Amino acid sequence: MTGGIELVREGRVWKFGDLVNTDMIMPGTAFRLPKGEQHTLCFESVRPGWAREVAPGDIIVAGHDFGMGSSRPIGDVLRACGIAAVVADSINGLALRNCINASLPGLSCPGVAALFEDGERARVDFLAGRIDNLSRGGFVQAPALVPLLAGIVGAGGVIAMLVKDGDVEAVPFVAASR
Repeated sequence: MTGGIELVREGRVWKFGDLVNTDMIMPGTAFRLPKGEQHTLCFESVRPGWAREVAPGDIIVAGHDFGMGSSRPIGDVLRACGIAAVVADSINGLALRNCINASLPGLSCPGVAALFEDGERARVDFLAGRIDNLSRGGFVQAPALVPLLAGIVGAGGVIAMLVKDGDVEAVPFVAASR
């Protein structure tokens, strides 16, 4: 199902604690911005200016209950910031699927937050479930990303996968536009 894709990410760690909710990730005020600017307010309430500091390929490491709360497009927002992966002691199921559907891989792995500090380098092998601290050494083992979810990430997201499989039209029909 993964189609021979490689799901390994290496990057600088941005560490967050427990109970990071979707309002922290994408505040309500972001919805008033054009879609292409919504990511600029990511984590603004807990780390002002964070979205300007993130570089492509960076990785979020968090504690328990990352992404709890309402259904917001956090996968799209985090990817727009440049985030390449999310790993946490536990990730809310809805938040994980939101990330996966946006082609942002994520894993829940008890103990991962204790392995990292802000700014260290991580290597995450999603198909092996191994998360390494490249700065200080050490690793933790998690269950691997299941093949269906790995396939969605590898396809570029759920919509891209559905288009590729012929399940939806590449350009959706909108009756009101005619």
